[in-house]
Amino acid sequence: METVVVTGVAGFIGSNLADHLLAKGYKVLGLDNFSTGKTKFLESANNHPNFKLIVCDLSDINSFKDSLSGYDCVFHLAANADVRFGLEHPRKDLEQNTLVTFNVLEAMRVNNVKKIVFSSTGSIYGESQIIPTPEDCPMPIQTSLYAASKISCESMIQAYCEGFEFQSWIFRFVSVLGERYTHGHVIDFYSKLKKNPNKLHVLGNGHQQKSYIYIQDCILGMMMGVEKADNKVNIFNLGNEESIEVFDSIEVIKEFLNVQPEIITQNSIRGWIGDNPIILLDINKIKSLGWMPKLSIRDGIQKTLKWIEKNKWFFVELEKKKT
Repeated sequence: METVVVTGVAGFIGSNLADHLLAKGYKVLGLDNFSTGKTKFLESANNHPNFKLIVCDLSDINSFKDSLSGYDCVFHLAANADVRFGLEHPRKDLEQNTLVTFNVLEAMRVNNVKKIVFSSTGSIYGESQIIPTPEDCPMPIQTSLYAASKISCESMIQAYCEGFEFQSWIFRFVSVLGERYTHGHVIDFYSKLKKNPNKLHVLGNGHQQKSYIYIQDCILGMMMGVEKADNKVNIFNLGNEESIEVFDSIEVIKEFLNVQPEIITQNSIRGWIGDNPIILLDINKIKSLGWMPKLSIRDGIQKTLKWIEKNKWFFVELEKKKT
């Protein structure tokens, strides 16, 4: 596999993946509409001779279909990744996740591109009764539109593998941290404490158990899965062997910013509808290929905070978007 397409290439995971692939000698075509992606995230890729960027809307198959011709594999990362967003805009997960994935699969089919790597989510396990949660865990009731859209994408991909002789690698991520991180608990708390270091409102009771993976560990796990697993459909959890309470992640951020705010919580085990009280994935399957996360959750949070502090432009841009 030498020529690849990365959808959502200007996003957090997509841009880091593109840099990795280019460093390994791949020819990379990046697709993005820049609805959430950042031009600055592609500064390194744009200076590489093996990188090509096409600005397009994946909801319009005709805007990108012909560009896939001649490529070996698609890394499909483009999606709405904000779980809470679906509650305010119920159509968005269907449109930006499920229907866009169908368009990508169809564009691949007509161009005879047979390999797809898909970024799914550990959220599809809902409030699993099995912790850590393995890949073959019975699927519970879905607790968010985001997770429902992702499991729909997985099902479509598997159907294309059966019907059109595709091969797929599906990775179910926990929350990812690191350079170019754009949304989630860590940046929310950082932003709030920058505005008001004396008080911090927390969604839920603060005892929710979260698991995180550092971005470079995530990418290395994906690449190892693609390189070493050769079934028609390959499904892997990608996460960490540890979890962290929301309260404990706040302690890391407080320590980093040197603040001691009053913590105000809610009397709920969930921060919002679709927030799972415990997320911890069983990663033994990907570990059996020789992969292990190198960074602890605490170290991942600290590296994320250092990146945010170093890249003030991003924080300023984020705050402008909120106003």
